[in-house]
Amino acid sequence: MPNAVTKSNPAIPRLFVLELNAGCIHAMKTDGSERKTIVTGCHLPDGIVVDVEAGHIYWTNMGIPSLDDGSIERADIDGKNRKIIVPQGYTHTPKQIILDKKGGKLYWCDREGMRLMRCNLDGSRLETLIEAGRGEADSKDQTRWCVGLAIDPKFGRIYWTQKGPDNAGLGRIFRANVEIPAGQTAATRSDIEIFYDGLPEPIDLEIDHKNRILYWTDRGDPPRGNTVNRASIDNKPAESEIVVTHLMEGIGIALDVPNDRMFVTDFAGSIYSARLDGSGERNFLFAQGNLTGIAYAEV
Repeated sequence: MPNAVTKSNPAIPRLFVLELNAGCIHAMKTDGSERKTIVTGCHLPDGIVVDVEAGHIYWTNMGIPSLDDGSIERADIDGKNRKIIVPQGYTHTPKQIILDKKGGKLYWCDREGMRLMRCNLDGSRLETLIEAGRGEADSKDQTRWCVGLAIDPKFGRIYWTQKGPDNAGLGRIFRANVEIPAGQTAATRSDIEIFYDGLPEPIDLEIDHKNRILYWTDRGDPPRGNTVNRASIDNKPAESEIVVTHLMEGIGIALDVPNDRMFVTDFAGSIYSARLDGSGERNFLFAQGNLTGIAYAEV
């Protein structure tokens, strides 16, 4: 097992951050120190997740939408033994990716593909769970673009964002059962409900499972955009709570619930930390290129 944690090698909290235009993955301590570029040559990377137990990172390459050349890759936590597990042509523009370790699945949103997809950890058994549209005409409708996602294992539900056009106030967060209802399809399933609508541009999601709270970034314009928001998933308030403001197009979010902190990236190249209620916000790295996904792990 690569990079397994042992008594002589205690786990160290780390951040894994994607730099879009440079096509890099950086690893660093949670204060930005000891930063190291562990992967280069990614094709517009967007989402990242860490499988600590197996010693792997998985990330999505959005690719260029008009070329339909998105893909998903895996590597060891140190960036070695890199491997394409979902090759070009099978997912259009993959965005945020999450790991269901217990179920042995990867889940991600496919933006211009207007889908929510999953596969086994080796890339096999590729499935579409949600299909918000199909074909070129639908793909021009940004209200159909699926971007961020999170799973609530307690009730077997999946949450995802459809961001809408820039700053149009048409962004939505949906939820549905993870599994397609019997006799239905990804395009016809009847269990989809809108969790929130009228949002500027919701992007990535994370769930605080202990406290049952959904967090998300929004890259739209202020006052409700350029923010981190949160809401209870069991007792949904009429309006979500804004906990972090003044981001420059917020994208990635990672929670460290035991230590009461979150980490957020924005497109202007900043990495922020804050408590889960948004207090103690600190911008500890800035002008780092166009940052997208971020993952927190103790490795």
